[in-house]
Amino acid sequence: MSQNHALRRTLLAAGAVSTALALSACGSGAGGTSGGGGTNFVTSEGGIATVAKDKRQAAGALVGETLDGSRLDVAALKGKVVVLNIWGSWCPPCRAEAPHFAKVSKDLKSKGAEFVGLNTRDFNKQPALAFEEEFKVAYPSLYDPHGELILRGFPKGTLIPNGIPSTIILDRDGKIAARAAMAVDEEQLRSMIDPLIAEK
Repeated sequence: MSQNHALRRTLLAAGAVSTALALSACGSGAGGTSGGGGTNFVTSEGGIATVAKDKRQAAGALVGETLDGSRLDVAALKGKVVVLNIWGSWCPPCRAEAPHFAKVSKDLKSKGAEFVGLNTRDFNKQPALAFEEEFKVAYPSLYDPHGELILRGFPKGTLIPNGIPSTIILDRDGKIAARAAMAVDEEQLRSMIDPLIAEK
């Protein structure tokens, strides 16, 4: 292994650890914009950020094993509005918003919305599976205990998830269109999804 290759691997590992640590705080407060000055998105007073259609960037690779052991590639859902919810079974605000996600995911499936969870910081699948059963979560969740999918799925300068829970919405082209950096209720969730379903 070359010295440059070893250094690159060390830097990538350090980045993954720092991202996992940043995401480990479970909070329900509204988040601000991410990415610093010159961003192309606006955050409302409610903590929901949106990006104009002509300014959106594609999500990175979100592919891996789900909690039930299946393989899922979010890119295969292109053509649908994709709702990505980052959650952990250990997170009280995640528990508070879970019934809203279970309901809205069923209500909007026929309208072209697909929900995918990203379960993180659950280093054993059993509590996460119990969470899904308790809240009757019918959609799949990618298993991402160390935050590696989160790290590569949301490129710098886009709406990145900066806490747990966070929700990211992809438009029908697989581009990052909206983010809530907090727990959301049914009304907030629909306010993020409905405009994207209506887009032509």
